[in-house]
Formats: sequence, structure tokens, C-alpha cells
Amino acid sequence: MTQLPNRETYTETVTSFPVIAREPLQLSDLVEAVSGGSGPGSAVGAVVTFLGLVRNHNLGRRVRYLEYEAYEPLVLKTFRRIGDEVNSRWPEARLAVQHRVGRLEIGEASVAIAAASAHRADAYAACRYTIERIKQIAPIWKREFFEGGDVWIEGATADPDDASARERAERLACA
Repeated sequence: MTQLPNRETYTETVTSFPVIAREPLQLSDLVEAVSGGSGPGSAVGAVVTFLGLVRNHNLGRRVRYLEYEAYEPLVLKTFRRIGDEVNSRWPEARLAVQHRVGRLEIGEASVAIAAASAHRADAYAACRYTIERIKQIAPIWKREFFEGGDVWIEGATADPDDASARERAERLACA
């Protein structure tokens, strides 16, 4: 299994890589980590991935680039929490997450998620739930630079303990 920086295992079934990176994300490392090599005898039947990319437009404006900032100690704690939530809802799922900070150009990946499980439905749901919760509760802020100016885009606004926010993320994940 590939060793990623700051690798920590939180439970036997959910592996998180709560990494805040300044370098381009390597989705293949996350896939390898959650699939465990997928050799003979592997219980993994599905791996689902998500890459959030910097797009060239938003709100009718041409985006030039983005800058992300994060409060890393709290982001790591938040990613652990999301991993625990995934483990609670989808106990067979394995999860790996990375998020970029700094300047990102159009087309670069800002967030990478890989989720694996014995069955595809759980892998899809765990992956979707993870991005929804990141958007809800992770202390990561985005500054958008566009032709004619720049603006901070509102980041996470939900209280991590807000049950209705968690239920909303689960509904989206299982839709």
C-alpha cells in the first residue's frame, strides 16, 4: 500500500488520508490505498472516485484561478470526523481524502476522494457523503480571481454537530 504523507488509520474499515497539500493531488495513490491492491482474496468490489476541478467560470464571470486557504489542524480533525461518520453509516467502506491549498489554475484538482467497499452502492454513497460534508463543515476557504476582480466564496457554514446538515448530506448521498 502506498504511504501518503501524514497517513493515519482511524478504524479498521475506514482509512483516511487527511492531507492538506500544496502539490497536485494524486488520485491513483488514494485509489491504491482504499483498494488495498485489490489482489486475490480482496473484499473490495468497487472503488468510486471524485475529483473537484477548478472551472473557468462562475456566476457569469470568467475565472482566472483560485486560491484556497485552510486551518490545517481543524481540517484534519474534520476529515477524521467525516471518516468516523462514514464508518458509522457504511461500516465496510474505506475512505481516502486530500484537499489542495494555495493557488490552483483552471483544470487543477482541488479535492480528491476515493471510497471502496464490497458493493458499489456503499462506495458511491460514501464518496458523495464525504464531499457533501466537506462542503458543509471543513474550514477551507476559496478566493476566486476573475476578470475585473476577486471575491471570497463562502466556505463551510454548518455546525458539525447539526444533525439536520448531516441528514441532508446523507439524503444527497443516497439519492
